[in-house]
Amino acid sequence: MITPTAPERALRLADFPTLVEALDFAALGETGVNLYGLRGELAEALPYKSLRVTARDIAERLLAAGLKPGDRVGLIAETDGDFVRAFFACQYAGLVPAPLPLPAPLGGRALYVEQIRRMLQAAKAGALLGPASMDAWLKEISEDQGLTFAGALGELPASQGAALPQIGPDSPCYLQFSSGSTRFPTGVLVTHRALMANATAITRDGLKVEPGDRAISWLPLYHDMGLVGFLLSPLAAQMSVDLMPTGAFVRRPLLWLDLIGRNGATISYSPTFGYELCARRGENAALDHLDLSRWRVAGLGGDMIRTKPLKDFAERFAGAGFSPNAFVASYGMAEATLALTMAPLGEGLVAETLDVARLENDGLAVTAHASARTRDFARNGPPLPGHELQIRGDRGEVLDERQVGRVFARGPSLMVGYFEQPEATGHVLSADGWLDTGDIGYLSDGQIVLTGRSKDLIILNGRNIWPQDLEWTAEAEIPGLRSGDVAAFSVPMDGEEAVIVLVQCRSSDPEVRQRLTQDVTDLLRLRHSVEPQVKLVGGHALPQTSSGKLSRSRAKAAYLAEQGERETA
Repeated sequence: MITPTAPERALRLADFPTLVEALDFAALGETGVNLYGLRGELAEALPYKSLRVTARDIAERLLAAGLKPGDRVGLIAETDGDFVRAFFACQYAGLVPAPLPLPAPLGGRALYVEQIRRMLQAAKAGALLGPASMDAWLKEISEDQGLTFAGALGELPASQGAALPQIGPDSPCYLQFSSGSTRFPTGVLVTHRALMANATAITRDGLKVEPGDRAISWLPLYHDMGLVGFLLSPLAAQMSVDLMPTGAFVRRPLLWLDLIGRNGATISYSPTFGYELCARRGENAALDHLDLSRWRVAGLGGDMIRTKPLKDFAERFAGAGFSPNAFVASYGMAEATLALTMAPLGEGLVAETLDVARLENDGLAVTAHASARTRDFARNGPPLPGHELQIRGDRGEVLDERQVGRVFARGPSLMVGYFEQPEATGHVLSADGWLDTGDIGYLSDGQIVLTGRSKDLIILNGRNIWPQDLEWTAEAEIPGLRSGDVAAFSVPMDGEEAVIVLVQCRSSDPEVRQRLTQDVTDLLRLRHSVEPQVKLVGGHALPQTSSGKLSRSRAKAAYLAEQGERETA
């Protein structure tokens, strides 16, 4: 029988110069990583002391395979012990791991092979490591790619006793591909210094980690929230962490809550859709066995926060001991390692109800009157210590509180830049260290409130329309639509901007499809005063990013490509 690692530990909250030294210290205790299978069974318990030994051995074998310190290594990020071992082996060998996504459930093999090849080329990788179960895929991906090694850990040559290099704070730690960057991959280069600064801010200042804390996650390890939030930061604080495959959560979301109760987890995060999925599955499920009373940080991150699904979750699982005060809203991105802000603990979700007309027309966050068209926006907390945020206008001027503009950030957690893409880096990172996040929002009592992404903003007759407003209205009010079923964006048409709304439809009945098209059109015309062009697509047609969010940019690109094909046909 496999026994999970213990929660008790010595407490140093990431105050190490490098991730290597963090693992060296964590290895002195009894905590570690626990890997669960698709049915919620414990597949492997990996104490940090064992991880250190095996990672150092694999590091020597990677160097024996012909890799040299500084080389990039693509890692297919299966949620298993081999990924964890490979990632830390790269740290000891001075190699730079680049976590890569798993095949999408509904994606084709050829598309996946091409995607991974593009990412390897962008990283100028010298090797590719992945699960033994993907051996044929790895061989196909690596063909004609000039890699020094491609295969599973077990295929590496024996160690030749090579000396492991010294790792310093400014050494590159890993390469994180930003969410959705698959067609033109953009790798964020993160140093040990930046990682440890962010891990310290997260564990010491944001989460205020305590000796009995235990973390659990279903988030993919090729995404920054999964990798940094629930592998690297827990290790840097000597915390035991339970990891379950993302696929297990998708199939059986209540497994997540079951493991939280079973193992006494206190810290876990999810985008809003994860809580929403659990609330829906919990409608007809037995919940008597769940114990969520020790869950003190129910983190929110990775997407725009929607208040109603979270209220539904809190109500659904109140009987299991869940407290709505556990909700903690956060804001961050891969370019800042992970976190930039975290809301105060114990206060729950704090939302502001704004007048949408003033927001769209005047760029002001004004509390709504009873008769106004309204929307709730969540406060995501103040900047973490050592970090700064500014809201800037169109001319680069710093705006006052409650004025909506572009969000800029600065601090010790920021990336060095995009890997070997100086032009792309220069577009977002200034000489004095300010990062243009690409997000739009405002400050309220020092806390950041996000209203959308600048690249997604629909500008129609002088109005700034947030596409998620259109999407959420349809998903909330049209029977049968779920979260992620609607994508809204604008395209130029006849010299003006046209609002396109793609809606996933699972029915082939012509009457059902016609009614859905008309209902969405009428609703958005009534609620938002827009004339949308509604197009129905297949049940799983809308693309997602690596973190499970809707990718409007890819949906728009696919729409434009289809329109172009029709015009040339």
